[in-house]
Amino acid sequence: MGRLKVIDRDAVLSAAERVVRRDGAARLTIEAVAAEAGISKASVLYDYKTKQALIKAVVERRVAAECQRTRKIIEDLKGTPDCAIQGLIAAVANRLQSDADREVVLGLTAALAQDPELRAPIQEKCRQQIAEILETSSRPRHALLAFLALEGLKLLECLGIYTWPEDERKRLLEDISSLAAGKLVAERGRSAQG
Repeated sequence: MGRLKVIDRDAVLSAAERVVRRDGAARLTIEAVAAEAGISKASVLYDYKTKQALIKAVVERRVAAECQRTRKIIEDLKGTPDCAIQGLIAAVANRLQSDADREVVLGLTAALAQDPELRAPIQEKCRQQIAEILETSSRPRHALLAFLALEGLKLLECLGIYTWPEDERKRLLEDISSLAAGKLVAERGRSAQG
């Protein structure tokens, strides 16, 4: 009897992301992922019984990676005022989202919109972030408004709706940081672009 080949779950999820990027989540199939990973369909089915389970694993992996990256930044800021919201702002400021990442997110968006179970990991991450913001902020209301502004900026960029010029993006993040700390002062004569 031959030795069983150990299938790298991470390699399978990376293959699934490549299929989503290339074909979209609607065309993601167990067969397409197996072909992309260079393994048998049965090998994919062993860990992911359905297409839905495979998509959920991709979403969970992306959420976990983002949480880990953000958590490190927040931990480095522990002990400073408003560490949770300021850490989230710093994470967005340092985010290097590739076109490939954006394509995967766009490919998964339709699946997320149609299935509440797929949104669950993202909803839980959001609940945890809001709770931590409220717990660590000197001005919780300002921090929540800053969180909303930050999420709006991320969404516009992530969905490819609008890309801010780098200098304006930096100023917007500085303004969001000031808003979180309750220090944002309205400026007269400053347009949205300049």
